[in-house]
Amino acid sequence: MGTLATLLAGKKIPTPEHLYRADVEGDIENVGGVLRITTIRVKIHLKCAEGKEADAKEAFANYITRCPAAQSVKDCIKLQDELILER
Repeated sequence: MGTLATLLAGKKIPTPEHLYRADVEGDIENVGGVLRITTIRVKIHLKCAEGKEADAKEAFANYITRCPAAQSVKDCIKLQDELILER
């Protein structure tokens, strides 16, 4: 969330708690006798000013490549993310 918040800030989109949150779920599976996290799903909820939706979508489209956590696990855990723009 921090990396995306930084990109949003660069586009003048604020991310305080009442405007920005994430719902996160994951799957743990038995892989060869070892329990592993196999999928992480993140739904980002963002309330932004009218006219800023395109900027928010652009930031969202680019944050994964800059996110240290995502880059650390992307080759071993499936990442699914979704941006939900709210009013």
